[in-house]
Amino acid sequence: MEPAWRQAGRGRGRGRAVGGDTRPSSDNRAPGARKQPGTSTGQAEQYGRVADSASGALPDVKRVHESQNRFSEIHKANQVVAQKLTADQNFSSSSEDEWEEENIGKHGKILVSTFTTYTDQAGGDFTELERTRQFLNDAFQSGAITCLICIASVKRNQAMWSCKGCYCIFHLPCIQKWAKDCVFLVSSVTDDDFGKKEHPWACPKCRHEYMNFETPTRYTCYCGKVEDPPLDPWLVPHSCGQVCEKNFRPSCGHSCLLLCHPGPCPPCPKMVTVTCFCKRAKPIPRRCSSKAWSCQKTCGNMLLCGQHKCDRPCHAGECPLCPRVSKQKCLCGASVSERLCASPAWQCDRVCGNVFPCGYHTCEIVCHSGSCGDCPRSGNRVCPCGKSKYYLPCTDDVPTCGDTCDKLLDCGLHKCSMRCHRGPCETCRQEVEKQCRCGKYSRHMPCHKEYICESKCPKTKNCERHQCKRKCCSGNCPPCDQHCNRTLGCRNHKCPSLCHRGSCYPCPEMINVKCNCDGTVLSVPCGREKTTKPPKCKEHCRNSPTCHHPNRESHRCHFGTCPPCRQICQKVLSKCGHICPALCHDEVMIKQTEKPQLAGPWEQPSEPTFVLTALPCAPCKVPIATMCLGQHEVSPLPCHIAVPFSCKRPCGRLLNCGNHTCMRECHIVTVLDKSESKEKAGRECQQCEESCSKERPPGCSHPCLLPCHPGDCPPCTQMIRVKCHCKITSLFIECIKMSAADEDTKKLLGSCKNQCPKLLPCGHRCKEICHPGICQISCNQKVKLKCPCKRIKKEVPCLKASDGQILVECDDVCNEIKKKAAEIKEAEERAALEEEKQKQQAELEAFEKRFKGRRKKNKRRDDTETEETFWQKYQKYIMVPVCGIVLAVTAVYLIQSF
Repeated sequence: MEPAWRQAGRGRGRGRAVGGDTRPSSDNRAPGARKQPGTSTGQAEQYGRVADSASGALPDVKRVHESQNRFSEIHKANQVVAQKLTADQNFSSSSEDEWEEENIGKHGKILVSTFTTYTDQAGGDFTELERTRQFLNDAFQSGAITCLICIASVKRNQAMWSCKGCYCIFHLPCIQKWAKDCVFLVSSVTDDDFGKKEHPWACPKCRHEYMNFETPTRYTCYCGKVEDPPLDPWLVPHSCGQVCEKNFRPSCGHSCLLLCHPGPCPPCPKMVTVTCFCKRAKPIPRRCSSKAWSCQKTCGNMLLCGQHKCDRPCHAGECPLCPRVSKQKCLCGASVSERLCASPAWQCDRVCGNVFPCGYHTCEIVCHSGSCGDCPRSGNRVCPCGKSKYYLPCTDDVPTCGDTCDKLLDCGLHKCSMRCHRGPCETCRQEVEKQCRCGKYSRHMPCHKEYICESKCPKTKNCERHQCKRKCCSGNCPPCDQHCNRTLGCRNHKCPSLCHRGSCYPCPEMINVKCNCDGTVLSVPCGREKTTKPPKCKEHCRNSPTCHHPNRESHRCHFGTCPPCRQICQKVLSKCGHICPALCHDEVMIKQTEKPQLAGPWEQPSEPTFVLTALPCAPCKVPIATMCLGQHEVSPLPCHIAVPFSCKRPCGRLLNCGNHTCMRECHIVTVLDKSESKEKAGRECQQCEESCSKERPPGCSHPCLLPCHPGDCPPCTQMIRVKCHCKITSLFIECIKMSAADEDTKKLLGSCKNQCPKLLPCGHRCKEICHPGICQISCNQKVKLKCPCKRIKKEVPCLKASDGQILVECDDVCNEIKKKAAEIKEAEERAALEEEKQKQQAELEAFEKRFKGRRKKNKRRDDTETEETFWQKYQKYIMVPVCGIVLAVTAVYLIQSF
């Protein structure tokens, strides 16, 4: 056995040689005649079969379909593997960018649709709404939220804190350290007792102040309802998913209706009924965020000038000052000038000059209103030092008292030692021992002078880096005025602020991150340019195409290799002249099926290799209009299999019987006589073997007994059994007579000629002969009618008696009989009543006799007399009316019953 390197075309070198040749074949022969590099054996055989079948007479449609399906499956599998490999190796960055861009675009569309609806419904100022939209957009983009303290991204799974003033987001540990450092710096500089006082700390961005107890200690969601909110990919990062319910600012009594969100709450969308500024228009419903509105009518309120009315349209707040000009007098009334109505009071330059009541002095006040008052030199006056009082006329000056002045001097320690004098006191010239500001030295010197020594302050300033070195410093050293110049967290710039303690503020510089073509620039905080992905450029890629197309498909600027060409192939097929409609297949990743022979068991099999190969164009699938074998329809078939076919429908041609059609599947029909109709059956069609199935005349349900035949069927003579109209007798009639008869004839044929047995509503039998339908209500049989007393009788037709047209009434004889019967009845009732009364009276007398006999016996036994009861006293008066009422009711009942 020869070694592997001597085996020509059987080792790994052959695979590399095949894989290295990626150029498309220039051979113009049929695809089945030569096996191209990079194509599998199955594909070559398939193309060969397709070419052979195309060049033959009539191809087998099933075999062509099977070969086409196999090619499609292999092509799809190769495409999937090639796309997966290219996505992992060459196009990972571009595909990730496209995926991220697609997601960002979806998020952007959702945000735009949500806030557009909210904007349409809210109305008013949308500044806060735009800020909320920007915060939500940044929250959806990974890496868009940056902590300004550590200059790092705030990720979804990291604890964060949001400022109440600017809504900026920071890492929770970063803001805790920031607050601690700020409080320490302030307290160490201003206080001797560190930690005993509460000192505020400020937000790094907006400088919003917080007290020490407001330092965040727990990680909460944006609305503050949930601590440590779980990570949910379907919610906004760091959100609890509940309704925000924060009170709107400025407060309107409503709360936010959005789900827990970053940034400020949008304007209040609630509907309230409010009137305009001037309160004259009818209240209308408006959004709470823009409930203040103007009816645009003239205000009309009186202005402060008292002369004009406000001509501005309906407005909020107080009316402005009157803008008109009018002639106004000064306070003293001596001058007139045109001035604004808003400021009518003014002073002229004229001194009043009016004589006081004393008659000696004049008023020296410049232009004033009202009276000048009394002379300021009249009444009780004091000396300049205020110790002595005098009552002098206004023409005399107040003399000095000669006592010591004793007014406190400007130094605030000593008093004036001069005698009572006019004018200000002199400066303090007493010698005192004074200390310098720093308190190290003392010296005797005039009280009004300040003592400053020459010693320099050795303390460090608030930055704790530089000495104060101010002469005679009192201990309250001024802040350091030198620059910090320490390197910032970005490692690129130095701090431009004045010298300070603690960490420096974040770097304010912004660095530009560019795309591949430098057409798009993204500004990021300094220090993040190395970890920030390049921006997505909207410019078109400028790389030249690598396929047969003159121009590459338009796509955006990117890093790395370009994606595969997705343009239409547009090559002209040699067999049919149509254009290839498939996507460009000049560069397709194909998996190599040939495995290299291993040198021995120690050599591991290599991984499958993929080669960029130019595939040939697929068979032409342009639809060609093709007629079926039976000429039923024209269907579009792919160009490479466009031959006559069976449409699988029944033939449908009319057989010789003239009643049925050929039910064979679509087949070839040979027509001998071209003048015959195309709908007539040929010799290949089947022969009719069915019985006659023509429709019978209306009313006939008997089938034709002849085989399938042309022309009309003979008339039906079969006897049918029919019930008569009264449903009692069965009649036998020929089918043709019954089916061909009209309505009147059918009624005669269906009658049994006997009297109708049905009963009318009045109870009498119908007098007509057997008939269909409902009997006519016209009974003329005689019936007897009686008057109410049943003395008079009369015979009338039944129809008139049932309709109530004839009534029999009582005459005078009947009325007299009724009257006599009533009188007899009343006499009987009176006799019965008298008899009942007599009976009751007899029973009462008997009862009294028995009762009186008992009392005499009791008197003999007892001499004491018993008192009669209420019933014994009044039973006679009660029983008589009751019995009368009972008898009367009974009599009335008996009369009514008769």
